[in-house]
Amino acid sequence: MFEIRRVLTHVEDIFHEFGPAPAQPLRRGAIAVVLTNPFAGRYEANIEHAMEALKPIGLDMAQRLLAAMKVPHASIEGYGKGAIVGSRGELEHGALWHVPGGYAMRELLEKNGVPTNAIVPSTKKVGVPSTALDVPLTHVNASYVRSHFDAIEVRVPGAPAADELVYILVMSTGQRVHARVGGLAKEAVVGKDGLR
Repeated sequence: MFEIRRVLTHVEDIFHEFGPAPAQPLRRGAIAVVLTNPFAGRYEANIEHAMEALKPIGLDMAQRLLAAMKVPHASIEGYGKGAIVGSRGELEHGALWHVPGGYAMRELLEKNGVPTNAIVPSTKKVGVPSTALDVPLTHVNASYVRSHFDAIEVRVPGAPAADELVYILVMSTGQRVHARVGGLAKEAVVGKDGLR
């Protein structure tokens, strides 16, 4: 149902943000897959079944991203997802990624002892080839951990074509390098409701 054309992986280390270098650099990673959009160019009332076909793609992407980041599962503290829909598609085609993308990361981390009670934040848009998307990041276990509010800009050169989709997963190993605006600290997370 979905044919993969390209996969792009990006990993970065942030050593400082014009202040003192932290003991450990922040590592952030993103993976984007470019797929054909089976619903491009027409309105289809029933699209929910397509999420099942995307689940193995989501899990494969989550595994690839973690491998590219070269960190243990326990190091992942932030996650997020996003979608860019080609111009012959609609925003709802991006929403198909909510379950397959979000649950793939949660499943991968939880199987390896990382609690993931927080909802996986998301953003989506319809765009032309090379459109950029700011993909949000939040703490994996508590959405109120303000130090982990962040975003990664993702762009796949030349994609999506009008009849394609770009689905994205992002992960990070911690808070913004010089986070210092208060809020719930990660050490104080209770981890029961996904918020605090």
